[in-house]
Amino acid sequence: MTDAATIVFIAHTGQVSGAEKVLLNLVDEAETAGHRAVVACPTGRLSESLPDGVRHIAIPELSLGGERGLARGVAACRLVGRWLSAGRSVRSIVRSPGTSTVVNSLFALPVARVAGPKRGASWLVHDTMTSTKQKAVVALSKPVIRVAVSVSEATAVPLKAAGVPTVVSHNGVRWPVEQYGGDLHDPPVVGMVALLTPWKGHTVLLDAVASLPGVRLELAGGSFPGDVDYVEELKRRAAQPDLAGRVEFLGHTDTDAALRRWDVAVSASTSPEAGPLSVLEAMSHGLPVVGTDHGGTTEFLTGGAGVLVEPGTSAALATAIEGVLADGSMRRRLGETARRRVEAEHDLAVTLPQLLKRLTE
Repeated sequence: MTDAATIVFIAHTGQVSGAEKVLLNLVDEAETAGHRAVVACPTGRLSESLPDGVRHIAIPELSLGGERGLARGVAACRLVGRWLSAGRSVRSIVRSPGTSTVVNSLFALPVARVAGPKRGASWLVHDTMTSTKQKAVVALSKPVIRVAVSVSEATAVPLKAAGVPTVVSHNGVRWPVEQYGGDLHDPPVVGMVALLTPWKGHTVLLDAVASLPGVRLELAGGSFPGDVDYVEELKRRAAQPDLAGRVEFLGHTDTDAALRRWDVAVSASTSPEAGPLSVLEAMSHGLPVVGTDHGGTTEFLTGGAGVLVEPGTSAALATAIEGVLADGSMRRRLGETARRRVEAEHDLAVTLPQLLKRLTE
């Protein structure tokens, strides 16, 4: 990439979760480095969060959402049409001289394939490739992928096995930051930051907290339009007698403010996370984290930086949460180890320039 170049970022959603927070950080870094940033994404919270002067190209939503059965097949056909439309919208700019193309999500990859950037596209990998659907999208898009930049070693493994040129560059968070935790709140509060979509494991967490009388649960995060039924299912579960009055759905909220109220942060995903930013944010503040033992979560929490549990098992999750809440010295040890790991390996001031370089070199 030239010293002063255009970087086009392509995202599949207009929502803002961990992957989109990374994109916004990269846009800031690109602008600071003197590059021109352009973001192609659906109109929404992401486009509204872009810095002044950053060009936004509006494209359709590029996810299947939560549709099931025949509706899912119809949604897949519509998605192909949206890929074609979005590809045409960005084709002229990604083919311009001195332009780098960065795809921020798996379901935006076919847009780059349609658009055909001359240098190919770099893919910032926020998803661990495990399903047939994901593998199909990667196979379709592989000819345009110049390099895949994975945010964890675990996520890089299936990509390398599929013959995708892959490097690893870890996520980071702001550092130094204030330390939270310490004495328990009354009542104790457990929290999770994640989109309300099935694979994030909310039902497992609700069942776990149901077996912990007196513990409150806060769930932060929005949802996809197609996941309306799932969100209603979660709210019905939360209203049952064993949880009634103990669960709050925060929606989009200030993460730092939520972390201040929590005694334990949880990542309950039933499929492997690539490099969950919510886990790193909790770790940076010294909040004890209980996470499922796969993907990037394992890499973050291993060696005493958190507690790892078997995915999809509410009993194991409940036991781990209960153990952390009951042991103040454990909470302090977990928090201190986590903060040291963030300082050594996930300081955003170090990781962000490295990540942008990997994506554009």
